[in-house]
Amino acid sequence: MTELMTILLMAPQKADGAEGSNWMSFLPLILIIVVFYFFFIRPQMKKSKDQKKFRESIQKGQKVLTIGGIHGRIVELQDTTVTLEVENGVRFRIEKSAIASSTSDTIESK
Repeated sequence: MTELMTILLMAPQKADGAEGSNWMSFLPLILIIVVFYFFFIRPQMKKSKDQKKFRESIQKGQKVLTIGGIHGRIVELQDTTVTLEVENGVRFRIEKSAIASSTSDTIESK
């Protein structure tokens, strides 16, 4: 860190009126940061927030798809886990974070 400060302090000083060009040299960097924020960071944060909201809104009887590609129906909900029922009454417990999306509307439970 001290090497960086030394290099910055040793930068040649420009004549009067050339201070505006210092800001102009940072303009491309600032523009790149703004583009990254609006095209990469912000959409990812929105997607993450939407996924969290979806996982909090799941309910018993809803058909879901896991991130592993397994289709099933929710038969039991806990704080961090969900019990899914797949074909022929096979049940297994997964983490809520492993649920990718809903495949259809809620189905009446038996």
